Parts: sequence; C-alpha cells; structure tokens
Amino acid sequence: MKTDIILAGVGGQGILSIAAVIGKAALEADLYMKQSEVHGMSQRGGDVQSHLRISDQPVASDLIPLGSADIIISLEPMETLRHLHYLKKDGWVVTNSKPYENISNYPEMEKLLEEYNRLPNKVILNTEQIAKDLGTPRSGNVVLLGSASPYIGIDFAKLESGIRQIFERKGQEIVEMNLNALRAGKKCAVEH
Repeated sequence: MKTDIILAGVGGQGILSIAAVIGKAALEADLYMKQSEVHGMSQRGGDVQSHLRISDQPVASDLIPLGSADIIISLEPMETLRHLHYLKKDGWVVTNSKPYENISNYPEMEKLLEEYNRLPNKVILNTEQIAKDLGTPRSGNVVLLGSASPYIGIDFAKLESGIRQIFERKGQEIVEMNLNALRAGKKCAVEH
C-alpha cells in the first residue's frame, strides 16, 4: 500500500487540519508517513500546500516527485490546476468547486471546468455548500476529506478516529459536527 497525496488550497481554508487528520489515521493504521508543508502568504490568502506520503513500507522522502501523486485534494479550484503536474495519469482529483477569488484576474469558472473535463478521475463538489446545508459552514474542509476518503487507502473508521483526536480539545459537539461533515462528504463521493 502506498498513497501519495497533494493537499492544496489557500491559507485559512483548513488544509493543514486535513493533513493532521490523515496523519493521525495513518499512524493508527500502523502505516509509515512523511509530510511536508509549504505555506505561502497564508495570512493574505496565499497558496498552502502539503505533500503527504503514506505507505506500509518506510518512506524515504517527504516530497512527491512530479507525475506520481495518486490524488490531489484541493479546497480551491485554481489551486488544483496549479498542482496537476504532480498527478499520475490515472490519479484522482477531489476538489471544491467554489472559488476563493483573491486576485483580480481570477479565471472564469467555465475555463476551469474545461480543464477539469480533461481529467479521467475527478470528484468536483461544492463542499462549502454541503457544509452549510449540514449547519456547519466552517467544516467544508472535512466534507472535502470525506469526499476523498474512498481514494486515500485508509480505512474510513481510522479517519473518523483522526477527527476525534484532532478536534477532541474543542469539545464533543465540534467532534460530532466534523464527523457528520466527513460522512456527508463520503456519501457525496460515493453517489458521484
């Protein structure tokens, strides 16, 4: 088992929380893991990315070579496209469809969708809207994680455990809200 994951988004969207949950789940599953993080100008809505490598064998490097990522999980549609050069030909893209328009020349969504339509394996969901519909508007990142869960290679119960570990200090209500978001995301991906 080996899964190389690129996590991408904009500062403040919750990319690092996703990485932490996957990391906890991987450790609980007795898997090896290496992670690197690149923080752009995250205080100003800049690029944030994380390389996450999970395997049942020791992992030598935390950086994913170009063209070898199994999955890109992204909270921002344009950030997804910026990282496509990391994706394998048969890799998966799981992305939020709602743009974070923090630049004046942000491309039209139709142009972004044209690029996505060229990809063989993709899940494109408005995770922010799904989170709002659940009554937890700040859990779009966890909805996205749930949407990516079928492609990560870690048992879903381990991801649920990762949610519990990461959010337990915020109280049981927050844990349950995030578990509901994770489950809703998985349901949407399965139906997709």
